[in-house]
Amino acid sequence: MSSPAPDRLTDILDGLQARLEGELRGNRVAVAHPGARGEASEEDWLRVLKAHLPHRYQADRAFVIDSQGLCSDQIDVVIYDRQYSPLLFNQANQRYVPAESVYAVLEVKQDLNREHVLYAADKAASVRRLHRTSAPVPHVEGVAKPRPLPPIVAGILTYQSSWTPPFGDSLREALAELTTDRHLDIGCALIHGAFEARYSVSGGVDLTVIDGSRSLLQCFMRLLKQLQALATAPAIEYEAYLARFRGDGRGGA
Repeated sequence: MSSPAPDRLTDILDGLQARLEGELRGNRVAVAHPGARGEASEEDWLRVLKAHLPHRYQADRAFVIDSQGLCSDQIDVVIYDRQYSPLLFNQANQRYVPAESVYAVLEVKQDLNREHVLYAADKAASVRRLHRTSAPVPHVEGVAKPRPLPPIVAGILTYQSSWTPPFGDSLREALAELTTDRHLDIGCALIHGAFEARYSVSGGVDLTVIDGSRSLLQCFMRLLKQLQALATAPAIEYEAYLARFRGDGRGGA
């Protein structure tokens, strides 16, 4: 009787999980200063996302800015469109991306706890509150109407959960505190598991929890699923940005 064929996909993904977990564990041991440790973790998560996201997406630490001149907090991981959107500024590791190009924002912390959930939620709100334009799109058969603005996905990426159990009532209660512009949709505690959250109009939270050793795979695939549902970023109304140069606050030639 022949032995079953090896599951190469599982082997590859388990290897990726083990590598990132080992790197993050090494940073916790080797880097004593909390700020430096946090920066090392951000770089590890960014490296994985950059290596494995489809090329239509870019991932960077960045600020998000809108056509009215307002700016978000600095975000650990901004996933944004590079196929149709410009990078407004990129110098000395300071990146500014237009609000219209943003698909998702993720905050990186060492531990999943209430303080960090609320902190990540505030970071998400600083992006979601920005003004986004949506322009008509020319195509071979004419001009498509401006598309409705899609939601911006938000989440938190950590090494471990400080709660026992890792994704129990404490997490649910922290998520239930969040107003709409502060909702976190997805999260990962690398050594404990991942979660995906859906919010009802009544304020309840439907929480999907995935325990176990494949937290990175689960979080990444669920993130891709949510990104896929957003389709393409809305076309930027460049006239709104040009108006800032004129100082008139209006469009027009």
